[in-house]
Amino acid sequence: MAKSTGREPAAKKPDDAGKPPPVVREPAASPDAAKRPAAAKGGASTSVQGAALGGKPWRESRLAMVRRARRTNRELAEVYPYAHPELDFENPFQLLVATVLSAQTTDLRVNQTTPALFAKYPTPEDLAAAPPEELEEIIRPTGFFRAKARSLLGLSAALRDRFDGEVPGRLDDLVSLPGVGRKTAFVVLGNAFGVPGLTVDTHFGRLVRRWKWTEETDPEKVEAAVAAIFPKKDWTMLSHRVIFHGRRICHSRKPACGACPIAHLCPSYGEGETDQEKARKLLKYEKGGFPGQRLKPPPDYPGRPAPELGAR
Repeated sequence: MAKSTGREPAAKKPDDAGKPPPVVREPAASPDAAKRPAAAKGGASTSVQGAALGGKPWRESRLAMVRRARRTNRELAEVYPYAHPELDFENPFQLLVATVLSAQTTDLRVNQTTPALFAKYPTPEDLAAAPPEELEEIIRPTGFFRAKARSLLGLSAALRDRFDGEVPGRLDDLVSLPGVGRKTAFVVLGNAFGVPGLTVDTHFGRLVRRWKWTEETDPEKVEAAVAAIFPKKDWTMLSHRVIFHGRRICHSRKPACGACPIAHLCPSYGEGETDQEKARKLLKYEKGGFPGQRLKPPPDYPGRPAPELGAR
């Protein structure tokens, strides 16, 4: 069974969970950047309203944006050297099933649900033969359990009948399975087969727009825009780092700007809480000193394992 964690060697030790790194509050572009002509080197400059500049236009060339984006990735690698897929899995089939179940719920809830599921139906053949009512009852905690049960039964039957019970390692084959789109396919390819891919979930899309890497909202267009900025070899780990940051610090409704270690690179700094002490109280998972989402996290994860279903 092919399996890859997709992690790179850590250059630095993980930050202390209860002590966020210091914040440098300055815009990624210099004050003179707003005066640069539209024909700046690297392409036409763009102008967007950046909270980091107090509402003043954020102007940078395409080349400057690419450099800022790549620097952001490098600094995220120092903040999250342990970034990893947050779904518990032991083989490609388990990862595929867990990813399908993760729609419209948390990875934690999926991780608390899958042990019983995989104990009863460990292979595609077993799951394809599962009584729908029994399957629905097991996966009920993940929400939308009827639709998810239909997808799991369909993809398991397809794996049994078309792929000899094995999860395929090609994008076209994966997206041909019931309930499997590009996002799910790239999660499986990147983390079970070591094939680079961008996982454009809600966190990823939200952050790359907040960082002004793209203004696209359609996931496939976001994927194409970000893929043009980074080398292919970086795609899988970039996805993990961005999603980690979105879940822990750069939240949707109230980002913890005052505790953000990459605030100096963010054109949207100030959209959230800028007071350092108040911002630290918004941190989640290991950054806030709380358990993570995995019941069985990797050895290098600095936080605490998540509790099992029903545990206090």
